[in-house]
Amino acid sequence: MGGQYPTRIFKCTDENFLPSLVSAWLDKIQEIAPPPETVLGDTGIEGLRLDFNSGLRLQVPGDETDSYRVLIGNAESGEVYFDEEVSRTILVSFEKYFMPWQIEVFHRGEHIFSHTLDLEGQEVFFPFLSGAMGDAIALLPYVAEFIRRHRCRPRVSLAPYLRDLAIRYYPEMEYADAVGDMTYATYAVGTWMNFLAGATVDSRLMPMEEIGKTTFGIPDTIRTVRYTPTKQRAIREPYVCIGVQASGAWKGWHYPGGWDDVVAYLKESGYRVLCIDRDRENAWGDMSTTIPNGAEDFTGDIPLIERVNLLAYADFFVGLGSGLAWLAYAAGCPVVMIVGFTLPWFEFDTPYRVQNYTKCYGCFNDVRAEYEHVKYCPYHRGTDKQFECSRSITSQQVILTIERLRRDSAAHKIKK
Repeated sequence: MGGQYPTRIFKCTDENFLPSLVSAWLDKIQEIAPPPETVLGDTGIEGLRLDFNSGLRLQVPGDETDSYRVLIGNAESGEVYFDEEVSRTILVSFEKYFMPWQIEVFHRGEHIFSHTLDLEGQEVFFPFLSGAMGDAIALLPYVAEFIRRHRCRPRVSLAPYLRDLAIRYYPEMEYADAVGDMTYATYAVGTWMNFLAGATVDSRLMPMEEIGKTTFGIPDTIRTVRYTPTKQRAIREPYVCIGVQASGAWKGWHYPGGWDDVVAYLKESGYRVLCIDRDRENAWGDMSTTIPNGAEDFTGDIPLIERVNLLAYADFFVGLGSGLAWLAYAAGCPVVMIVGFTLPWFEFDTPYRVQNYTKCYGCFNDVRAEYEHVKYCPYHRGTDKQFECSRSITSQQVILTIERLRRDSAAHKIKK
């Protein structure tokens, strides 16, 4: 029985280049993959089983006196990662991202089995490990391209609140919550930080719109599809959407009274200002953010397609480096992004990024910082410089950026 076989991890990557592992990622991957003792693929040879569910998994039969030579390598480069005599073992690759695997098995000097990874027509599972909206918007195009290139049968697992949106804009995908009995391969989808089992590069070192390359082996940059609205414009007056909340204090804009100043300016300029955050208020320790004074309350746990219907007709969106900014970008809405924690190349490109480069900034993309720094200020925690990256962005800086956007929009309309 498979449960009697011990598991052995092998690595393709030189261990000298692997950073410390984040156990939380490993735990999540183990939750979505079938248990190691249940390798799904029958090779036709008794006791020899193979699948690619969260890495290559090869169950090798035998005993202390009867071993098998296993050779595992890269079908494209010819590089060999593993070449040993083994028995009664389940070999599992450390690397969980796409690799063009080649497996050869020999028994008593005879070549008995050969297999090259071939996803065409096979059932492949794509579980998104994070429920973050921005991650999904940036990575779904790569899943779609991977499916197109390999002509596989997809099963995609997304957070429930994201699924309706994905079904509309990626109808070619089948959505499911678990590995099936016939699943040939599984590729966990995420923005991998400090964890080179999920991707070839730490995701903090490259733009979010390119992170999918490192999991799926796609050389091209695949942009998100345009999220077209499903309804006609519902609000006749000029309006702007704003999003003041984010997943943690590190993403917020902490300039005192900044949001109130911006909303007042927008209203004086003739706009209705709609706050479209999910929550009315968000708190992180002793810091909190709530709907700015004068903004209309459009908050709530509302289907994302309704947010798209608002954003598609808005003059522009003002927000943070968060999921709502990505949703606005996908909906074709110009984005004013107020951000301090990332470097300017990380999020999608917008000419209306607001950042103060004279102060500390960009800690998120510093791979030397602790992984858990996403929850706090890693450089100045507990000092008066904490979160100065965003506290130093003034209301005037944001308003001047909005005015530049408005001038650009007016000039574009005249040209049309």
